[in-house]
Amino acid sequence: MPVTTTSTRQYRDTKVDVKLVLCALWIAILFVFAYVDIFGFLRADVLNAALDGKVATTGFAINQVFLIFTLIYILLPALMVVLSLVLKPRVNRTVNIVVSVLYIITIIGSTIGETWFYYFLGSFIEVILLVAIALTAWKWPPPEIAPRR
Repeated sequence: MPVTTTSTRQYRDTKVDVKLVLCALWIAILFVFAYVDIFGFLRADVLNAALDGKVATTGFAINQVFLIFTLIYILLPALMVVLSLVLKPRVNRTVNIVVSVLYIITIIGSTIGETWFYYFLGSFIEVILLVAIALTAWKWPPPEIAPRR
């Protein structure tokens, strides 16, 4: 009688380059930013304030200066997607840590005065992703040293 063996298929886990991990985390941040803001326009207070030219709960006027600063705020994470891939490791590590920590501070600050749970949840996810960026950059693997001959 032939002996049959059952084998479970094994898959090799591949190591993902730290630059790709950082890039993916910045992309995720941008998606969460976008959807938290998009869903915000389903709120009557946000929509009515926007129609009146104001940002709800802050009193900021929506004008060119506000929109320029808002664009700059979003451009930095968008640029981090590319910068995470192209910067040299030492600079990349530092920039990712500094930018992620700055954004953690601004996101926590933006929850002051907020009362909607979806906003707290979105902000919490953003902070978790930014902490993951900072930790990934902090734990950047050292360069491999070639053995001496």
